[in-house]
Amino acid sequence: MKNKKWFIAAGVFGMVLTGSAGVYAGTQLETIKAYLNHGLAIEVNGQKFTPTGDKGKKLAPITYQGSTYLPARSIAEALNTEVKYDVKNNKVSIGSSSSSGASSGGSGTTSPSTGTNTQASGVKSKYLPADFPLPKDAKATSLIENVVDGNKKVVLIYTTKESLTTLGTSYKTYYQNKNWTQNSEDIQADEFSILGREEGKYAVTITGNMSSSNKDLNEVTVIWGEE
Repeated sequence: MKNKKWFIAAGVFGMVLTGSAGVYAGTQLETIKAYLNHGLAIEVNGQKFTPTGDKGKKLAPITYQGSTYLPARSIAEALNTEVKYDVKNNKVSIGSSSSSGASSGGSGTTSPSTGTNTQASGVKSKYLPADFPLPKDAKATSLIENVVDGNKKVVLIYTTKESLTTLGTSYKTYYQNKNWTQNSEDIQADEFSILGREEGKYAVTITGNMSSSNKDLNEVTVIWGEE
C-alpha cells in the first residue's frame, strides 16, 4: 500500500459563473457562437452529477471552439468549495481565500462547512458521525461532501503528527462495537487500512501512510458513505 497514490480530484477547466451576476462590465463582453452540450455526462468524484442553477433549473455545459465550459457555482458547490462574485470589481473568487467583501450572485454562495465533530479544529465535516475519531492536530487537505440519491458521502484527506499505529488502533477500537457485516483491518507501523460496512447503513474505507510531501506528517484518507 506504501506505493499507492490516492487521487481525489475533480478537474474543472474553463469554468463560467452561473446565476445572476449583478452588474456586468459591458465593455468586456463579446458576442460568440457557442453550443449547449446536452450530451456531456459529468461525474464528480466518481458520482453522476447534474449542474443546476436558480430554483433547481438544470444547466448544460457550453462547448466553444473545442473547449467545454462548466458552470462554476454549481461545480464549486458539489466540491464543497466557496465561490463568490464581487460586483464592484467584476471578479469571481473560488476557494477559501475569496475576499470577504465579495457579493453573491442570484443562486447564493457556498460557505465553508461547519460540523459537529469538535475533536479537530482543522476538520469541519457536515456529514461524518459526530463521534468519528480525529486527532486534535488533524488538518484537512481535502474535504468533499455531497448527497447522492439522498445518501451522504464524504471524502476526507487530513494530515497529522499522530503515529499510524495509534491512528489505526483508534479506528479499529471505534468500529469494534459496530454491527459490521464485512470488515478487514491491517495495522502496521508505516501504514494501516480499515475497511468495513454495516449493511444497508454505511460503508467506510480508512487508509493511512506517511506523507510524501512532509516526512514529519502522516496522511489519512477517509471515504465514508451512507447506503
